[in-house]
Amino acid sequence: MLTRLHLALSALLLATAAMPVFAQEVNVYSYRQPELVEPLFNAFTAETGIAVNSVFLSKGLVERLKSEGDRSPADLVLTTDISRLAELVAEGVTQPVESAALDAAIPAIYRDPAHHWFGLTSRARVIYAANDRVADGDVTTYEDLASDKWKGRICTRSGTNAYNVALTAAMIAHHGEEDTAHWLEAVKANLARKPQGNDRAQVKAIWAGECDIAVGNTYYMGLMLKDPEQKAWADSVRIIFPTFEDGGTHVNVSGVAMTKAAPNRDNAVKLMEFLASHTGQELYAEINDEYPVDPSVPASALVTSWGSFTPDALNLMDIAHMRPAALRLTETVDFDG
Repeated sequence: MLTRLHLALSALLLATAAMPVFAQEVNVYSYRQPELVEPLFNAFTAETGIAVNSVFLSKGLVERLKSEGDRSPADLVLTTDISRLAELVAEGVTQPVESAALDAAIPAIYRDPAHHWFGLTSRARVIYAANDRVADGDVTTYEDLASDKWKGRICTRSGTNAYNVALTAAMIAHHGEEDTAHWLEAVKANLARKPQGNDRAQVKAIWAGECDIAVGNTYYMGLMLKDPEQKAWADSVRIIFPTFEDGGTHVNVSGVAMTKAAPNRDNAVKLMEFLASHTGQELYAEINDEYPVDPSVPASALVTSWGSFTPDALNLMDIAHMRPAALRLTETVDFDG
């Protein structure tokens, strides 16, 4: 028995000796899937020697940070959607970061005016249109979705989904609550079926002939094209970049925020700046089929092939402030009913 114990201890020591040793680290709580962020963290570690420890959370991130308080090991939070970034700030679990590198790389519309969060990649909320049933020019604005010509021809996910709430919030910012309520009612009247599924499910419905157009995020096209089962869905549609009548195409972001506790603050700033660097932007956007927020970094060949657009000029925090009203209007008109 003693011999076996010695052998086990010896094996453990040899294995430990073979592992890389990092003098510094940074800890990340992430709403993004591990496969979407690990390549970034590995590149950062290779460049700086700082280890990145990440924990994937599908929900409850804010609650966890509040429960941990000043004892939280987390330095950074990676997440998607402006509503989640704004929630972090509103719940008091973040701190501002002053960085010339971040301000230089990230346009003002993609970062918090108070420096609590910074966008890293963007995605457009677009129209997926049936190649054989929707002509060029049939739909050019988000307001067009309320037209009678789309009666029984639109598919979408739940109106209370964060992506659709953000779009509705942007509509409020452009046109006010009364006009937005009418728009929601008209879009609901044009639905081919009750809101259901995710963005890819809407494209599948177009492929199946259940509807002709759907609202979705751009990066889902990349995800479908990479999936043998879903490629036929993607091939049945094309992306149209609508605009607001008095603005551009609605965009949302994936972003990063520093936690209030941040035990490794200096290393956390270095990781944030790496994610905003040319290398980080190129790698992150390529992996996720999204757009770099740094305008000097080109999108991937695949993403570029979908076409160009002019992003709406509204600051995302202004949209976030409209989110409660957007959710209330969506529920008032019983959009999902």
